[in-house]
Amino acid sequence: MSDNSTLYILLAAYILDIVLGDPRWLPHPVILMGKAISFFEPVFRRFIKLEFVAGLLFALILIFATWAASFWIVKIAWLFHPFAGIAAEVVLIFFCLSARTLERAASEVKEAFEKGSSDEINSFRNNIDAIKNCKIDNGLEAARFKVSMIVGRDVKYLNETGVVKATVETVAENFVDGFLSPLFFALVGGVPAAVAYKMVNTLDSMVGYRNERYILFGRASARIDDVANFIPARLSVLIISIAAAIISLKRGKLAFITAIKEGREHKSPNSGYPEAAFAGALEVKLGGPNYYHGQLVEKPHIGKKFGDPGRENIRMACELMLLSSLVVMVLIIIFALVITP
Repeated sequence: MSDNSTLYILLAAYILDIVLGDPRWLPHPVILMGKAISFFEPVFRRFIKLEFVAGLLFALILIFATWAASFWIVKIAWLFHPFAGIAAEVVLIFFCLSARTLERAASEVKEAFEKGSSDEINSFRNNIDAIKNCKIDNGLEAARFKVSMIVGRDVKYLNETGVVKATVETVAENFVDGFLSPLFFALVGGVPAAVAYKMVNTLDSMVGYRNERYILFGRASARIDDVANFIPARLSVLIISIAAAIISLKRGKLAFITAIKEGREHKSPNSGYPEAAFAGALEVKLGGPNYYHGQLVEKPHIGKKFGDPGRENIRMACELMLLSSLVVMVLIIIFALVITP
């Protein structure tokens, strides 16, 4: 952080994210990233026969192209006018953050349990063989539908506890992916690095699977995402623990201890740390086996000594995530004040 302008840009982007979230009427760069990934995947597969090599070049070129595009957008904006340059940086960082959007999506899952089904959700139910002929609580169906929008696992197998677990886990994991990591890269490498990170994360979410289609082609994308999130995931333990301690010293202590003891037990080298911190802070058991693309994946439980989460833990997870995001910004401000003469 070379001067206070970076601090003001990050603060402005943070405030926009908390106030606006991701407005549906505003085109989002991640959508463009997704379209680019879908367009270029068959191109690289067609011209490079070795799947791992094709996937590696595919990932590296898209990440670099994203970095270059954001670099030139910012540079041209600054050449046009300093205000335009600042505005461009604020908007691009704003697009990289998703704390408010995550909170809204998770809250919709909790609300779905109470509000029940709708025509849209009934259509979703009718397309899932496992449940379309069963009599199931409308609230559970609605919650399944809502959580399917934010998780990668097969929701048709989830009971109420499974839906709640999936929601809390994605809030914890996406605190890193959707907030802490973009800010980390913005501080380390500026706006282009933060935007490039979003491409890394989008690649992982689209092709970083261990199934037959992507086990080789998506391996590079998955490993790059692992490397990118390595430091932020571990920093998240301290940040989540501080936020939990603000709520209750006991919760802060449990968050830190659970993350240190059980964070590394997750199949992912990074996701386990924020998930374990949330498990400790909320005193709930997360993880366990889940279905992905029709296959049962054995995953260890995290927070093993605690009980299963309930609906109210969704709200508590959202509050902890938002408070953790505030702690991040306070720490950035303190850091800026300390190093600025």
